[in-house]
Amino acid sequence: MSSSASAVVSATSLPAALTRLRDETLDPANPATYNLYLTTGPAGIRVGLADIKRNKFVLLEDYVLTSDQPLAAQLAALRSQHDLLGLSGWNRVLLAVQNRAFTLLPAPLFRAGDEARYLSLHYAPNPEQEKVLHHSHRSQDIVSVFAADRELVRWFQRAYPTGRVLHQTSALLEGAVHQSEQAVPRHLYLSIGQQEMTLVAVHHKRPEFCNVFSFSTPEDLIYYTILAMQELQLNPDQDALVVWGDLTHDSELFTILRKYIRNVRFGMRPFDLTYSYRLNEVFEYRYFELYSLHLCE
Repeated sequence: MSSSASAVVSATSLPAALTRLRDETLDPANPATYNLYLTTGPAGIRVGLADIKRNKFVLLEDYVLTSDQPLAAQLAALRSQHDLLGLSGWNRVLLAVQNRAFTLLPAPLFRAGDEARYLSLHYAPNPEQEKVLHHSHRSQDIVSVFAADRELVRWFQRAYPTGRVLHQTSALLEGAVHQSEQAVPRHLYLSIGQQEMTLVAVHHKRPEFCNVFSFSTPEDLIYYTILAMQELQLNPDQDALVVWGDLTHDSELFTILRKYIRNVRFGMRPFDLTYSYRLNEVFEYRYFELYSLHLCE
């Protein structure tokens, strides 16, 4: 790390740890046996480690941003002080970014090099501040095109040269499809973040709808949810809604969902994976996108 970069890191406040859960079997001496997963967004920085041989999550950490410094600087500061993030030789490293700057298109229509043109139909990226990237969902034959903070991408590519950047909706899509059942006609899933909500509809294990909405009140949340259900011809009195995210059973957000949607329930962690008993300290419907990075190709 250069002296100027060191100065930036030293001047940046470290994100504060909300959650730090680790399995005692975690072996820092063998990073090649683990996948490292990171998510970044308004809620902060989240870290997960999965043992690839046991298909098991052995670490979960959640950090809240504590300054107005750029996200790249805060992530760099965390990595410089963290006992694991600075290691090299991970089997795989994925970073998911959270924002509304994304679009999905059928894979046959995608041509590498035209990412900015595709995205411009929905969002105008700032080339000085953002980099437009893509991620292929091969099993679904679709491509996610999205914008990410240019400094964050540059830092990540230096820190983890073999790592890949995805949009957080890619993890949610893979997780929702994985959880869905072939025989169920159509299912709607809701992931709630910090003043952002993502709705995904899956029909016969194929994604039909995905969109991110900003909200500031519980009324906004229920408005967008009911609107999506109406567009998808779903009935709030009959059809189910599965919810993941940053809320509790007694929160005002969940209360209003239950008021207007009869069959609403919290989702579970991704199936077919295992989780350290240490992670039982947090609700199973939280951190779904972080866990679902393990399902991304």
